[in-house]
Amino acid sequence: MQKDQLRLICLQNRNTLSQSQVEAESLKIANRCLGLPLWDGFFYHLFLSIPEKKEVDTSFLLTVLQGKDKNIVLPSVRDKGHLEHTLLTDATELKISTLGIPEPVSGLSVTPEMLDLIFVPLLCFDIVGNRLGYGGGYYDRFLSQCRPDAKKIGLSFFGPLPRIPDIEETDIPLDGCITPDKYYTF
Repeated sequence: MQKDQLRLICLQNRNTLSQSQVEAESLKIANRCLGLPLWDGFFYHLFLSIPEKKEVDTSFLLTVLQGKDKNIVLPSVRDKGHLEHTLLTDATELKISTLGIPEPVSGLSVTPEMLDLIFVPLLCFDIVGNRLGYGGGYYDRFLSQCRPDAKKIGLSFFGPLPRIPDIEETDIPLDGCITPDKYYTF
């Protein structure tokens, strides 16, 4: 099976979830995070969910990060597949992008090298930590700019696949993935 076929299957699986299931499973993921050894960092990168795509609702995790008094950094998609990163403050204004992603309009820029932990969106992951995203390469390019010791943690409603096909040298693996039922480390 090729990556494009696998993406389609993963999207179909996610689309079978009801909105109440998305919320309940997202809350379980956020609660699971509370008991994990993830909290010794300073800057935490968090993607904001696209509700129409039934992504893990990161609003619960955002509340956890705020409760732990962490510096939260949000991405914005820029042209040529580039992500910019902005520190979330009380004054941060969010706007829905043309891709349907809530993004900061402006604010204090944070470089990838400053990040201690990155919560990574994905469609699926495998038992050795490879992930499959939407195919644009945004996160692989971004993660390649982060420090080697920065933790890359995926969020998924579903457990791992045995293997994701066609892994390329530019594909950046995860250090862990949090599901509603388990924390996987790689």
